[in-house]
Amino acid sequence: MSNWTRMTRELTHEAVRVALDAAVQEALALGIRVNVAVVDASGALLGFLRMPGAFLHSADIAIDKAYTAAGFRLPTGAWIEVLEGHSPAVRQGLPARPRFVGFGGGFPLFADGELVGGIGISGGSEEQDEACARAACAALGMAPDRA
Repeated sequence: MSNWTRMTRELTHEAVRVALDAAVQEALALGIRVNVAVVDASGALLGFLRMPGAFLHSADIAIDKAYTAAGFRLPTGAWIEVLEGHSPAVRQGLPARPRFVGFGGGFPLFADGELVGGIGISGGSEEQDEACARAACAALGMAPDRA
């Protein structure tokens, strides 16, 4: 291997299924219906599941939460605090970006400190969405926060 490349980890299709199932099981326990999205480290969709009866518009929100979490390597619920330390232009401009989600329910996924993807949940309250995402992270043995 040359100095110009490096080996990277990636989520397997089995891991994606485990994450989707764990999130749905938590949603069932909470009595809610959600949309669940898993993306790879580049933000490309690997898996999606919409529980019957979950809000239609929440489908895109779940995908965008996973995309935002992976893209910034930061839980989507952390953005309110993170943006406080920036200029008004950043505080207004970043949330206006297409596909950016700055509220809870999305987590980056790290394996041994390396970003491997993101998960996004939408359909419940922020707390419920985060509980479902945390359940998926736990099922994968991944902490739902930064590396």
